[in-house]
Amino acid sequence: MMDPSSSSSSAATATSIGGDGSGGGGIPFVSAWMAVISQRYQHVLDKSTPHVLRRWLGFAIVALIYIIRVATIEGFYVVSYALGIYVLNLFIAFLSPQVDPEIQGLVDGEGPTLPTKSSDEFRPFVRRLPEFKFWYSITKAFCIAFILTFFDAFDVPVFWPILVFYWFVLFVATMKRQILHMIKYKYVPFSTGKQRYGKKPASTQDASL
Repeated sequence: MMDPSSSSSSAATATSIGGDGSGGGGIPFVSAWMAVISQRYQHVLDKSTPHVLRRWLGFAIVALIYIIRVATIEGFYVVSYALGIYVLNLFIAFLSPQVDPEIQGLVDGEGPTLPTKSSDEFRPFVRRLPEFKFWYSITKAFCIAFILTFFDAFDVPVFWPILVFYWFVLFVATMKRQILHMIKYKYVPFSTGKQRYGKKPASTQDASL
């Protein structure tokens, strides 16, 4: 026969684990709560997509707050250097085409199909990193760097003019390579001109007069 005490202890264990469905309700609640927050956050991002000027003004405020923070405490130069390298990589991706014309020319043998200044056909420039993702990534990077300034473990002592010099040299070399790439394949990293639909028929123009 089964010992009644062991049966009661087994039932108590099952109840504590959540066998009746009440003990394990915490995890589904947290998951649902996080899902709601994620949906609302994504909704706010979607609504901010067309407001380009306001988004970049918000980023300017975030960047200014970070600069004031670093200048006030006079530290965290390594964090700022890493932030500068990351921003430079984002900027190069923002200026680069989605498909490298050199690779595209080797694959199809037709050469680059990027919009050029001499092209009469309107073709929008497709970036490797779209404008919205560029703004979102750079804003998030500044926010993370700002949070890191509250932890002394990231305040590595370093002679900051050397970091500034290294970053400036890297910026000049990277931009020089990017500009030479633009000149070589004769493309501009912006959508210039406007779409043309052709001239109106002569009868339509006379009727409008």
